[in-house]
Amino acid sequence: MALLTTGRGLIRCLQKHGAAGVYAPLEGGFEGRYRRRLRAAGYTTLNLTARGLGDVAAYLTGIHGVRPPHLGKKSTGGGAAVGERYYLPPLVNYHLENLPPKSKGLVLWIIEGFVLDNQEIEYLTNLPKIEPRVKVVVERGGDRCFRCQPLEKTLLAS
Repeated sequence: MALLTTGRGLIRCLQKHGAAGVYAPLEGGFEGRYRRRLRAAGYTTLNLTARGLGDVAAYLTGIHGVRPPHLGKKSTGGGAAVGERYYLPPLVNYHLENLPPKSKGLVLWIIEGFVLDNQEIEYLTNLPKIEPRVKVVVERGGDRCFRCQPLEKTLLAS
């Protein structure tokens, strides 16, 4: 296993396909190294977890409602009342508006991608075609060494 990596394979895969599925050793640390290589190549990275995303399309590109946890308590007027909903802006559009001027684009790095179903993976595969400044990396599982492939190929394998 190489201690130093350039990340060229992952960067080329993202530039060519827009979305990549990665398999990394389970002891961790690899996503940090590759995110650092992406930042050095001119991309802005955003780390997300797939657990609790809900509707991926609404969370990333649409205005979506969020209900605060109930926690078994009544509201005293300071917080959200029971049944009240907050509306949050689209995550991807918000970050695209605030990109630095010299940035090549936004890379969504989604960990624990094995919990996503085929429809959500298909949407993430098509997201860079909808918005070309967005690239997607989904961690699909573990392996003995770091490897990446186009995200649509990981869809066929699952």
